[in-house]
Amino acid sequence: MTDGKHSGSLSAAYAAKRPEDVAAIYDHWSETYDADMSAAGYRHPTICLALLARHLPRGAEPLLDAGAGTGLIGEWLAITGYPRVEALDISQGMLDKAGAKGVYTALHRLAMGDALPFADGAYAGIISAGVFTSGHVGVEGLDELIRICRPGGVIVLTVKNTLWDAGFAERIAELEARGAISRLEETRPYASMPGEGDTVPSRCLALRVS
Repeated sequence: MTDGKHSGSLSAAYAAKRPEDVAAIYDHWSETYDADMSAAGYRHPTICLALLARHLPRGAEPLLDAGAGTGLIGEWLAITGYPRVEALDISQGMLDKAGAKGVYTALHRLAMGDALPFADGAYAGIISAGVFTSGHVGVEGLDELIRICRPGGVIVLTVKNTLWDAGFAERIAELEARGAISRLEETRPYASMPGEGDTVPSRCLALRVS
């Protein structure tokens, strides 16, 4: 998944009302997604990887790429020393592309926002780039990521400013006050796709699960 406003595909995904509609849009887009994101200067994967590497030791496993898309981050995780990474995405077409890269140990076709079929503390780290954004997943998807990340583990995610200002910031603060997480790092807002002039800024956060 991604963030921003690229051509017709992403605008359609933002406007979709049902998860199956989002999946269909990404299925169709999967053939050109990597090239389209490269042309738009897509930054989320690089920024997420930088924060993860800063806060989660090399070799930690397993990891979950939640909203993996075509596996842009998965390739880099393998190169930088995270050997066991699983992919989750709503789109089978995107997962097929991710699987073809040969860097994931498992592929899960699932929608975020509802209960996920993973055990408590199943993952040492979770990375979720461009998922918490318009028309995709809102703050309702956050608690499940925390549940399936083990105590001491790290979650790195991006949040579009419109979601941040509409309840996400408050939820993060509540979870911190409760002792469920600690905020390791938060970037200042940035354009996820500088090639798209009207992109709404996002931020990236690294969270430690208690």
